[in-house]
Amino acid sequence: MDLINDLVNTLKKFPGIGLKSARRIAFFLIKQDNSELERIGAMISSLKKGLVSCSLCGNISSQDPCNICTDTLRDRKTLCIVEDIEALSVFEHSGIYNGLYHVLGGHNDPMNGEYLDDEAINFLLRHIKKIKAEEVIIATNPRLEGDMTYYTILDVLRGAKVKKVSRLAYGLPLGGSIEFADRMTLHTALEARRQVL
Repeated sequence: MDLINDLVNTLKKFPGIGLKSARRIAFFLIKQDNSELERIGAMISSLKKGLVSCSLCGNISSQDPCNICTDTLRDRKTLCIVEDIEALSVFEHSGIYNGLYHVLGGHNDPMNGEYLDDEAINFLLRHIKKIKAEEVIIATNPRLEGDMTYYTILDVLRGAKVKKVSRLAYGLPLGGSIEFADRMTLHTALEARRQVL
């Protein structure tokens, strides 16, 4: 039973997984045959080895540049800035946006000593310049950290030659996160974005 308890305790560390869910997953895994468990284990153990950070946008992919940056059918003049790859993934799976992305890889959170550094800002500016972005959409989470990040990016973009800078509308709940928004909420927020520069 120690192995099962160890597995349950490990699974509880995953976001959104409580004790009951961890137990269900553990017993589901116990019911699988050895080849399936080996396949799952191999996928998990090789996950980070097979991924690279896209040198253009900061997305995580199995190739560099990522498949979004190399997709010639996308709107290559619109750039959506997100805080992390989880937010990018939510936008992509919603199917409501067809432009390019830029992943900041963090946000401003003075309470926890987190700030966007010069390297992250310069990476963003190089990306904007490289694709000659005509519109930049700032898609930070609608909470204090997201607002602070938004204002930092807005200050940086004042000097950049971008025709239009917009921000997602507040169809997203205050204090919420993009990764938990449903398709319709994201669609409404994206469509009702407002120009800020």
